[in-house]
Amino acid sequence: MAETSIAVLAWVEHQGAWAPLLFIAIHLLRPLLFLPVMLVCITGGMLFGPVAGTAYSVIGTLLSSVLFYRMIRLVPFGLKKMQAMYQKWNKRKAHLTVRQVAILRLIPFIHFHLLSYCLIEMSKDFKDYTKSSLLANFPLAVVYTSVGQWITLLSIPMLFLFSGFLALACYLLRKKYEVLIWQDFFQTS
Repeated sequence: MAETSIAVLAWVEHQGAWAPLLFIAIHLLRPLLFLPVMLVCITGGMLFGPVAGTAYSVIGTLLSSVLFYRMIRLVPFGLKKMQAMYQKWNKRKAHLTVRQVAILRLIPFIHFHLLSYCLIEMSKDFKDYTKSSLLANFPLAVVYTSVGQWITLLSIPMLFLFSGFLALACYLLRKKYEVLIWQDFFQTS
C-alpha cells in the first residue's frame, strides 16, 4: 500500500501543472463516475496538501455546481426528478439558508446536487447562485481536505455521532419565524 501511494505521489509531482487540472476535471466528471465529493476532496488533500488541495477542491466543486446549474435547465427529465426529490425531502416547506446548506454538505449521506438545487431555489439569479455555491462549498473543501485522514479513521459510530452533531448545528442555524394564517389570526364571526 505504501509503495502505491509513493508511486501516485511521484506521478503527481511528474505531471506538474497538469495534475491540478486533472484533479479539477475529476471533480467535473465525479457525478458521471458516481464518486462521492468527500472522497475526491480527501484525495485532493492527500495529493496536494491541505492548502492547495482545498483550493483545487473549491474550484472543482464550484465548477461542478455551475455546470449543474447550466445542465439542469437543459434536461427537463433531470429537473423534474430533482424537483420531486426536493419536495420529498422538504415536506415541511422549510427555507434553508446558505449556512445550513454548507453544514448539510458536510454530511456524507446527503446528495451534493440536491443541495445545489436547494441553492438554485433560494437564489435570485446565476450570480447569486454562484456566490452561494462558493460559500456553501468552501467548508466542504476545507474540512474534507484538512481533516481527511481523521475522517477516514473514524469508526461507524463516530461518523454517525459527527453527522448528528452537524444535523443539530443545522437545526440551530435555521431561519426562525412563524407563519400565521389570516383566518386563524382574525376570528370571523
